[in-house]
Amino acid sequence: MVIFTTIALDAVGIGLIFPILPSLLKDITHSGNVAIYIGTLTALYAAMQFVLAPVLGTLSDRIGRRPVMLLSLGGAAVNYLFLAFSPNLALLFVGRAIAGMTSANISVATAYLTDVSAPDQRARHFGLLNAMFGLGFIVGPLLGGILGDYWVRLPFIAAAVLNGCNFLLALFVLPESHQPERKKLDLTALNPLRPFRWICSMKGLMPVVLTFFILSATGEAYGICWALWGFDAFGWNGFWIGLSLGAFGLCQALVQVFLPAPAARLFGERGAVFVGISCACIALMTIAFAHESWMVFAIMPLFALGGIGTPALQALATRQVDADSQGQFQGVLASAVSLASIIAPLFFSAFYFVVQKQWPGAIWLSVVAVYLLAIPLVMLGTRKPATATA
Repeated sequence: MVIFTTIALDAVGIGLIFPILPSLLKDITHSGNVAIYIGTLTALYAAMQFVLAPVLGTLSDRIGRRPVMLLSLGGAAVNYLFLAFSPNLALLFVGRAIAGMTSANISVATAYLTDVSAPDQRARHFGLLNAMFGLGFIVGPLLGGILGDYWVRLPFIAAAVLNGCNFLLALFVLPESHQPERKKLDLTALNPLRPFRWICSMKGLMPVVLTFFILSATGEAYGICWALWGFDAFGWNGFWIGLSLGAFGLCQALVQVFLPAPAARLFGERGAVFVGISCACIALMTIAFAHESWMVFAIMPLFALGGIGTPALQALATRQVDADSQGQFQGVLASAVSLASIIAPLFFSAFYFVVQKQWPGAIWLSVVAVYLLAIPLVMLGTRKPATATA
């Protein structure tokens, strides 16, 4: 329960800042177009996470889960304090770098649950973990929007307090779950690019990896541009931005709980992926041309249906390699997702910077274009399982 509470509070803290980060950056930079700054901050966080995630994972094996969890929660609290009280842009970047360097909450929480759960209970516990994160991410944006309308820095203070409570909870209540290892450290395991070398020894894996990269990249557009677009297109304040994000989170959670399995049975796994991409593209084209804010809320259920293909794609991907290579393959996919989190924010923020004044909704058409790149890759990458080269 300590782990579940920690993850829920962490998700609330993350969601709190989304509705009002643009307002804070406008206040600090005295600029009306802050898309580039948001994209750069997001890319910096992802880059630090990509480089240091193997280090934190190795540390959790060698010194235990608890110290790394405490380091992560402390780093997050420091990041939010930088966001709350920084008088200039440079300190904001320092705070985000610290957060990226110490961001191990989810991975360490997952490892902790693996340590303390019986094999037949792990699926249930992981489901609860995802549910707690989803619940926190629904509440966080709405709460952040409400607090931000009172004072733009108040949500960051609230996020810092939440992570401080997380830290104290882990410090005084959470026991260690893993006996530290004493074997010699393999320094090559700390190389974040190491998993990609394995792709070269497999036939047909690259389309699958690129598909995950592209779909992960599309997801970055919402975190970068949603709040900016809501203000520019409809004059939304923090409350309405938070409400829209919370509504999307709720619809997406319902879709993920109830629809992936029926969709896979009805359309087949590959068909479910294509249906999901189609729903997302139709919804994105609708909001690109929307001239009333109610249209955004009306299209939310269809928007959320874009997620029904993700579990099917994950199932298809696992069949591209044999059982002995699953761990290595999942590591490659995780690295591809991390790289998308670095590159996509820079691309979408630059694109929004260009179109903001003329047509803010054009950003969603760029996301549609990226989505369409995935269609031939899905067809190529799911023909037959990959095999190792001689």
